[in-house]
Amino acid sequence: MSGLMVLARKHSTLLGFVLLALLWEMAGQRHWVGDGALPAPSAVLQAWYRDRADYPVHIWGTLKTALAGFVIGNVCAIGLGVLFAWFRPFERLMAGVNVTLFAMPAIALVPILVIALPGDSPRVVLSALSVYYPTMVATVLGLTQVDPRLADLVRVYGGSSWSVMRWVRLRSSLPTVLAGLRVAAPAAVLGSLLAEFGSGGSAGLGTYLIGSLGRADPARLWGIGLAATAISGLAYALAGVLARRFAGNTVSATLTPGRQAGPLAESAPYRWLLHAGALAMPFVLWLAVIGLFESLGVSDIVLRGPQGVFEHVFTSEAAADNRDSLWLALGETLPITLLGMFAGLAVALAFAVATTVWRSLGRTLLPLALVSQSMPLVALTPLVVLVFGRGSLSILVVTVSVTFFPAFVTIAQGLALVPGSATDLVRVYGARRWRQLQLVALPWSLPYLCAAARLAAPRAFLGVMIAEWLATGTGIGNLLNVSRGVLDFGMIWTVAVVAIAIAVLLNGLVVALERYVLHRYALAGV
Repeated sequence: MSGLMVLARKHSTLLGFVLLALLWEMAGQRHWVGDGALPAPSAVLQAWYRDRADYPVHIWGTLKTALAGFVIGNVCAIGLGVLFAWFRPFERLMAGVNVTLFAMPAIALVPILVIALPGDSPRVVLSALSVYYPTMVATVLGLTQVDPRLADLVRVYGGSSWSVMRWVRLRSSLPTVLAGLRVAAPAAVLGSLLAEFGSGGSAGLGTYLIGSLGRADPARLWGIGLAATAISGLAYALAGVLARRFAGNTVSATLTPGRQAGPLAESAPYRWLLHAGALAMPFVLWLAVIGLFESLGVSDIVLRGPQGVFEHVFTSEAAADNRDSLWLALGETLPITLLGMFAGLAVALAFAVATTVWRSLGRTLLPLALVSQSMPLVALTPLVVLVFGRGSLSILVVTVSVTFFPAFVTIAQGLALVPGSATDLVRVYGARRWRQLQLVALPWSLPYLCAAARLAAPRAFLGVMIAEWLATGTGIGNLLNVSRGVLDFGMIWTVAVVAIAIAVLLNGLVVALERYVLHRYALAGV
């Protein structure tokens, strides 16, 4: 009996996979979920084999655009992240642009990008935009979370700021940057899929899925979705291998003795100048994009600048009706957005803690987390609606699925980087694993929890919009869907601007809360 227990403990991850597969098979065979909306794994495998000739061209169509966007977006993110960490006022100046790039609703961008850009360019652009912000945040976080004693040592020996960056910050940032790449890998696939839904291309898993919706074949839909999940999982695993290979020796062995010195005192005019620049830069970017599209020959009917959006909301003949539609939609969307953001963070924190305490459980449940991130919502949402109904609970479930994965990876990385000496101290005094987590790991990981909140805040609004668009027919998501159907580009641009403004506001609130929490509670220096 003891031998069986040892064997079960040794192969607990494999045993967990087997139990999940058996449970899924029973649920699918007996139609426990949604009267057959969740097919059994055996049915999915049969559908894969039946359609095996279709997959290579569609997988390559998605893979090549996701890979191109992944490379372009991450090169930009890491390069700018280094600049932001080296010259912090530049980060504050570009804060509005960074949040804008992350918060832009993909479902609003797709029709504009398809009209403006040729070929596969819309997919690459949307994929690059999807990966930029998580990697940039991870890069800045990794470059700033360093032991100040190492930086002081380099300076004592005559090292410059670049020497500190090269020998201390870049080395110390590797685990966090690679964690950002693990978040970016599924995001690149998801961005490419979202672009395929509206691009009308001939090859790609998103195109294949849209073409299969009318066949009433859940096994095929889940097969396509799981193929996308497999691509995301392979990319995630590759980033994990790179992390273990190149960043295995970067975890600090000792606890930082104190907080790093904060920024030098700034004059009020200088602070106001930075704030004004941060507010102005998104509009500069907006006008630059409009100018680029005009140079590419895009019609003025499609494009709207700041003045055009202002006229649509305040001075046009239909301005009053437009405002009423916006206020009504926002009243339905905003409350569930806040609830979804906190729920996504709570699920991410619980999942990260569980996978830290029980590592075999984490390895077993990680594929489910990847499914929630990369399974096309067009395939997943009908199942959510059948299980949870066509109401607020479905919106909440979809929003949590969109927000929790980047937050989970970020929090888990923080828990993994706790210095050994800190946990050794409380372990010597008899603290069990949960007590170690409470006294050391969670306080140490507060900067990472705050970074996760910055990732979750803009995605929560996007998640609610996607759920409203695909499931409930309410709120801002439905308003955008109706506007796309009647080619009301003024309302499309207005919804995009409102979504970005709300995401920026949420990000500002999170940043303010982050400064307070880190100043009062954090163990890790920032």
